Amino acid sequence: MNILALETSCDETAAAIVQHGSKVLVSCIASSQLSFHESGGVIPEEAARKQVECIVPIIRKVLKDSHMDRNDIDAIAVTKGPGLSGSLLVGTTAGRVLSSLWKCPILGVHHTLGHLCSPWLECTSQPLFPLITLSVSGGHSDIWYRTSHTRGTLLGSTRDDAAGEAFDKGASMLGLPYPGGPSIQKAALNGKRSAYEFPKPLHNEEGFDFSFSGLKTSLKYTLRDLPENTPLKAVLPDIAASYEHALCRHLIDRLERAVAKNPDVREVHIVGGVSANAHLRALAEESLQGYALRYPSHITYCTDNAAMIGCAAYFLIEELGDTAFDTFKTEASLPLSNVIHA
Repeated sequence: MNILALETSCDETAAAIVQHGSKVLVSCIASSQLSFHESGGVIPEEAARKQVECIVPIIRKVLKDSHMDRNDIDAIAVTKGPGLSGSLLVGTTAGRVLSSLWKCPILGVHHTLGHLCSPWLECTSQPLFPLITLSVSGGHSDIWYRTSHTRGTLLGSTRDDAAGEAFDKGASMLGLPYPGGPSIQKAALNGKRSAYEFPKPLHNEEGFDFSFSGLKTSLKYTLRDLPENTPLKAVLPDIAASYEHALCRHLIDRLERAVAKNPDVREVHIVGGVSANAHLRALAEESLQGYALRYPSHITYCTDNAAMIGCAAYFLIEELGDTAFDTFKTEASLPLSNVIHA
């Protein structure tokens, strides 16, 4: 089955053709990320305008690069939400038009389900259920116990900000460019992770939820209380390293708890944009020895991309049959629990 997938939930305009759920025939991304360096974050109206400019050229490009035409496409998959409403509208409208012109079925995919399925892209061996997935990006931070692509339980989520947002806001306070994750990782390379002490959110609580607002506040006060006449440049590596470590340690702490409470899990997955962070991966390798630990096979599959949407669409069809196509009729704001059932 060949699925043409579109992803336009934020500042990327992405299209891909995915075969049988895991083989990526072609994947293209046009990002407006550089446009938002000065603003320190995405401007929704500007992102949508960029989507309008890019959506048709990028669809044409994936068809050309894959040497395919409309007759080779079995289904169209589109991110239906969550995300920026204007950006989502560009992708869903393009998908609807193609579906009508090509007489091709279309299904809507929850953005987070795309991330959850991303380890299946170009994998050398098939992942095994049951498994625990830590999904972390700029818009969400969740831990899932999953018995299939469409069956599982949400164990924990963030009570305030997402991890990616904490990186972005932290980078802004440190005078680093957007997006914050790569900027802080780069600034932290030669820093000492124990130089500054940050709080351990929810450390004494038994659940699996996250909280990042306190870490952002602590960074604000750390910068405020620097000795007078201390140039930020002189202490930036140490502050960046300490802040990065605190964020990553919080994520791994909750993941460790979830794995310990579910001894039947066969694998542990870390997905989403923050899964590309090298320090997060190092902590995971150190803390979860003895478990099969997976990430998306390429960094481009960690961040927003259309290939993961095509992958998720395939497994929705495989597990739900024709009812999978009803997903496009539901509201974009519906929670992922409407797709993943306990």
